[in-house]
Amino acid sequence: MDGSPARSPVMVSTPGLFIGFLKIGLSGFGGVMPFARRMIVEQECWLSEAEFLDVLSLSQFLPGPNIVNVSIIVGRRFRGAKGAAAAASGLLLMPLVIVLALAALYAQFSQVEALRGACRGVCASASGLIAATALKLARPLKGPAWQIAISAVVFAGIAVLRIPLVWMLAGLCPVSIALASRRRA
Repeated sequence: MDGSPARSPVMVSTPGLFIGFLKIGLSGFGGVMPFARRMIVEQECWLSEAEFLDVLSLSQFLPGPNIVNVSIIVGRRFRGAKGAAAAASGLLLMPLVIVLALAALYAQFSQVEALRGACRGVCASASGLIAATALKLARPLKGPAWQIAISAVVFAGIAVLRIPLVWMLAGLCPVSIALASRRRA
């Protein structure tokens, strides 16, 4: 698929999927994709970089949070429906508990200016995590210039021109698929 040598198949247990994604869910708040990539690709070697990018691309195209989609796809790949449920449950369990606790605290102390300032600081950190992940994911795109061009058009369309994501996908997915098909032919 990506030109790299074939790897031996990885076996992941259902509890392993739950615990792995539980760790991801505890690793970050509002920006866990960098942690997910590191765990799935670098630490556990469940997927290659190219396989992870394929899963992430599909996850971004599907409705719902990208990381939840990644957990379901990876879980299903290794253990079917039970694996998908285990991975998604592991990912969502602790964040759900934490969000409920924080919501209760915020309801009590939302008028405190220091708390509002802390929330703005967390927002800035999350933005930095997203930018860092985007740069890491762009590394494999060094090859064909058309991939870089498509990425630049998408960035300009969404970030600068504020074109809705659905219209960018509708317009550029067929172009990307056609260019990739021509390259492989």
